[in-house]
Parts: sequence; C-alpha cells; structure tokens
Amino acid sequence: MTKYLLVSLMFFQSVLFAQNIESLEQPPIFEACQKVDFTQLKKCFKQQLLQQIKENFVVPEAVQQNNYKGDVKVLFEVDKEGAFKFIYADAIYDELKTEAKRVFENLPPVQPGRYNGKPTFYQYSIVINIPFENELPSQIAGGAELTNETQDIKQYYNINPESLKEFEAVNDSLVPYQSLQTSSQLNIPFTHSYYARFDANMNAIGTNSHTASKPFLFADVQPYYNIEAERTALAKEKSTWLGRKFWNENLVQVQGEDYWFTIDPIFDLQVGKDTEADFSSTFNNTRGLLIQGGLGKKFNFYTSVFESQGRFAQYFNEYAESLRGFGPDPAIIPGRGIAKRFKTSAYDYPVAEAYLSYSPANFLNVQFGYGKNFIGDGYRSLLLSDVSSPHPFLKLNTSFWKIKYTNTWMWLNDVRPEVVVDGAFLGKYMANHYLSWNVSKRLNLGVFESVIWDNSNGRGFDINYLNPIIFYRAIEFATGQAAGNALIGLSGKYKFSNAVNAYGQFILDEFSLDDVTAGNQSWKNKFGYQLGVKYYNAFKVDNLLLQFEFNQVRPYTYSHNTIVLNYAHNNQPMAHLWGANFREAILIGRYNYERWFADVKFILGERGFDFNTDDNNFNYGGNIYRREQERIGDTNIKVAQGNTTSVFHGELQAGYILNPSSNLRLFTNISYRNFDPLQETTTTLRSNTVWFTVGLRTDLFNWHIDF
Repeated sequence: MTKYLLVSLMFFQSVLFAQNIESLEQPPIFEACQKVDFTQLKKCFKQQLLQQIKENFVVPEAVQQNNYKGDVKVLFEVDKEGAFKFIYADAIYDELKTEAKRVFENLPPVQPGRYNGKPTFYQYSIVINIPFENELPSQIAGGAELTNETQDIKQYYNINPESLKEFEAVNDSLVPYQSLQTSSQLNIPFTHSYYARFDANMNAIGTNSHTASKPFLFADVQPYYNIEAERTALAKEKSTWLGRKFWNENLVQVQGEDYWFTIDPIFDLQVGKDTEADFSSTFNNTRGLLIQGGLGKKFNFYTSVFESQGRFAQYFNEYAESLRGFGPDPAIIPGRGIAKRFKTSAYDYPVAEAYLSYSPANFLNVQFGYGKNFIGDGYRSLLLSDVSSPHPFLKLNTSFWKIKYTNTWMWLNDVRPEVVVDGAFLGKYMANHYLSWNVSKRLNLGVFESVIWDNSNGRGFDINYLNPIIFYRAIEFATGQAAGNALIGLSGKYKFSNAVNAYGQFILDEFSLDDVTAGNQSWKNKFGYQLGVKYYNAFKVDNLLLQFEFNQVRPYTYSHNTIVLNYAHNNQPMAHLWGANFREAILIGRYNYERWFADVKFILGERGFDFNTDDNNFNYGGNIYRREQERIGDTNIKVAQGNTTSVFHGELQAGYILNPSSNLRLFTNISYRNFDPLQETTTTLRSNTVWFTVGLRTDLFNWHIDF
C-alpha cells in the first residue's frame, strides 16, 4: 500500500569545486526561491529539496514490513544546466537505493548554481532517516547555513586553500631521474644471457656473494658490478627526446623525494620458419607493459602484463598441446601458461607477473608475488627451476656473516583431468629452503630441502611448513608419508681461480640404505646429480664465457605414489625440463661486446620414455606425473630405460641491445633439433628440424625450447 511519509534530514553538506572559496557563491535556485533574499537562498534550496523528497519518496513495502530503522545516504549533484544528477546511494536494502535513485532522477530542474557569476555544478550529500519523522523540522539537524562565515561548517566542508596547491607542489618536488633501479630491492630479470655479463665479477675469489638463489636483487649485484655505469657507457649521444627514449632511457621515468617509478612497453615480436612444419611460418606477437618503482628506500614494486599470440615450431606446438589440462583450452605454452586457440593453428596466451619487495633491514628481503624462482649455478637446476608457468610465491632472503638463507613458499596447480575436483584445478603447495654457506673464499656449500603437499582432508596450507628453520622431512614423517613429498639436496661451488669455477648439485627423492647397498639398481634409488664448470674470459678473450654441464636423473625421481604429489606445476616440472630418467651433456658459449651479444649452445642427451601401448603401458620413470605403482619393476632400473631416445639440440642466437634500460634487443635465432626415439609412438615422435627466427624482444625471462 502506497504511503506518503515525512522526511527528516540528519546531515546535509555541499562541496563547491572551485579555485577560491572566498569568491561569491550562489546555490541552485528552485522556482519558489526566486524572490528570496540572497542570504537565504541556501536555506530555501534545502527546504524546497526536502519538500520534493517528502512528496515523492515512498518507503518500499519490504522495508516497512521488517520495521527497519536506519537511513539512506545519497550523493547527488546539480549540474551547470540545473538538472539533478543521482550519483550514489548507500543503504542496507537495495529497494531503498532504487527508490532514492528514482526520486532524484525525477526532481524538476532548477536554476543552476553560479560561481563568480558563471554557471557551475554543486555536489551534495544527504542522509534520510527511516522511518520518517512525523513532521518537517523547522531546524535541519546538522545543516546550518553553508556560508563562508560559519566556521564549524567551513572546517568540514570548505576546501582548504592550501590543498589547492598540492598538485603544483607534487610537480615542484620532482627531481632529475637518477636510475635508482640499479641500487634497489628489485629483481634483475633472470635470463642466462644477461646474467653472464656479471657472473665472473660475483664469482671472483674473495667475494662473499651467494650466486645460487635467483633472481638477484640489483642491490645484491651492485657491490660487484656497476650496472648503472655500464648503461652510462653504452648510452648513445642523442639530443632529442625520442632518441633518448629509444636508445637509452625508460619511456616514462619519474622521481620525487621519496619515490620513483618507470614505465616501459614490452615487445616480443618475431617471425620464423620451421623446416618440418606443415604451416608456412612461425610467429610470436607479444605486447605488454612493465611498471616498476620504489617508495622510500626499502619498498619496491614490479608488475608486467603480456598479451600474446603465437605459433611456434611443430615440435614446440606438439609439446605445448601435450601439456594441456582439463577444459577446452588446447595447450599450455611451456614456461608461460594456459593458452586458448587463436585462429586455426596458433595460440593466445596472456600472462601477468608481479611482486612486492620489502627490505626492513639490510639482512632481510621479503617478496610476495606471482612469478618464478631458480636455485643453482648452472644452466639447469635439479632443485628449483624456472621452466614452469609463473605461480604465486612468498620468499624470504636472509643474509648474514657467510650465510644466505632462502625460504620460498609456492601455490601450484595440477591441471590434469584425472585430478580435477568439481571442474576446478587441484591446488597444491610447495615449501623449500636453501642454505648457502661460503665455507672459504673459494668454497661454497648449499643445503636444500623441499616438500609438496595437497589439500587432502581439508588440510589447506599446512602452517607447520611456515616454520622457516624446521626440517620438512620431520614434518612429513609426523603427518604421514602420504601427506607430502619431501626432497633433499646439496649444492657446491669451488673457485679454482677467477677464471675457472666448478659447480654441482645432488637431489635425493628417496633413501633406502638397504637398497643402496644391495647394488641391484633398485627403483628406490631416486636421485640425480649435476656437474659443471665455467671458464670466464676464456682464452683471455674479454667477456667470453664457456660452460660445460652434465646432468643425470634416475627414473622415478620427482614422482610419488600419490598421484598429485609430483614435483610439478601446470603439467611442467619444477626442476629439470626433461623430468627424470635422462642424462645430458651441455656446452654453452656466451659473448658480449658493448651492445652486441652472441650465445651458442649444444645439448646431447638420452631420455627414457614410456611406450604407452596396449601391450606395454608400464611406467619407465621418465614421466613424473605417473604413479610409481605402475613401474616396470623393482630392480635393474637404469637411466634412459624404456623407449630410449637420443636428443641433440644446437642453438645459435646473436643480436644487438637497442635499449639497455629496458633490455630491448634485436635478435636472430637458429636452432637444430634431432629427436630420435627407439620406437616411434603416438606420444614420442621422431623429429629432425631447423627453426629460424628473427625478432624484437624485451628480454625479461628465459625461453626454454630445448626439450
């Protein structure tokens, strides 16, 4: 039943958007107020507005039935033409909001307000009590005249003249940009090619640096290598704004007394040809935006957004589609993320990465973000690698004495159809810690421990693993062996000279002393190792790095008897790109001269795949996502068993750095891949191809194409 009620205003304010509050103001004027004295115009406007609300506002029936006592807060304006514009309403009941909007949108137009004789707009707010009072009050509560003489109201509603100078004050506080990035708590984007520029400096005999936990902070590298000086030396003499921005500087760079930020476009534009593909060309079309900056001296932020479409070499596309998870999306682009179909034979794969970095003290850095991390001194890592898709993480780096201690907690996904729960990907968690100790000025040792667990029995993120100094293996044992998958590892590095360093890793996924001593090559001997050497300024050629590395991982390493507790994320390994059941030898050369660079890489290896046939569907230990119970046997387990496949990958990349500040570079890349399985199956295809590309890229992460 419709019911007209009285309206009581508890609070009423107006805000004039003007440059000078002392200037002559005239509020909007209802027709009934045309002949009212100027000093009474504001009061008359309020009274007429209340009368209009009184005559038109209908309390919704649902509100009445619940005997609701409360209010409706309304923000509105009267524009330059005198029309009422509803802006916002706040109330518990949506019906009250709707009714308020209806009333204000149907108010009759008035003569517009004026400022210095010119029509302007006014904004007001009003609070309407529910239920209404029985009669209209003669004195509006909280609504004294809004004149410049009313000091109490001026205190709350009038613009402070000094505040009108804030925008100019901010501009006046700007100072010339000093490239604070190079001494900040931001990460240096991790690419093997770029890190090679300062690797020798950080590994010189006598330094107390820790080089395994990556990416490095700019502040970590600053004592050993002056990135800002390098950029200055590489700068081109350009007098125009466009010339400086293209060749030397960030597109936008702003610095104030206690803040700075930069903005740059991101590109990865390339076109190429795969000799084995049945399509005409390969391409990648990435556009994006990179924003990074700092607030004060201890807090930094970074965010990058990529919008990408691409079609790659045939073997790369096939691998991407083999990674596909539950749902309609056809592929997961290795190292990037889930992709949907683009046109008929390409992929659309948006990616975003971001993190906050805070160093409350010189010995501690805390990061929370969405991205990837790496542990190791080699090209590969058997502990934690960057080959999977980005994921959420929380990381603590603590450095003191000769120690650097890295704790990382990660939130991962298993996207396979067989583990999907109610149409959603299965979440799982990883925690690891890595202790790096500089035993002497030549020797570094590291201890690594990691555990993966899932949300079984509503366990969620197990608070036990938040303890940064506990042994995860003990927690796994206390909560049940099926509750998690724990791994332990060791690393080492020895500096023979400033020119030659040796490094290595060892990962242990299962330890059974009886099986080790039995000598029968038990499947429980789940371990892998890495041995490598780096030769800096090789043969006395400045900036020439040569590297040799050997990796071997036994079958069933990184897998688990519980299907979801594999060492993986988004169907990609969290350690070595090849999973398990392989051996490989890698030879790498890297050279840079001023803005020019060149990288060459050769990989020779053996991998053991499953046959995946009706007659032979055993798990030979290379696929870390399969259950261990499906293994081929308990003893005589050998590396590269099963469908033994010889792999050769050769790659040459060369290019020119266009802008050292954004790491934008022109490049050309040619790779040769020979993939020769013992038996060609539907999942293991023989391949022999050359893939050639040219492009323009903002180099921010490692592309891994050597699988």
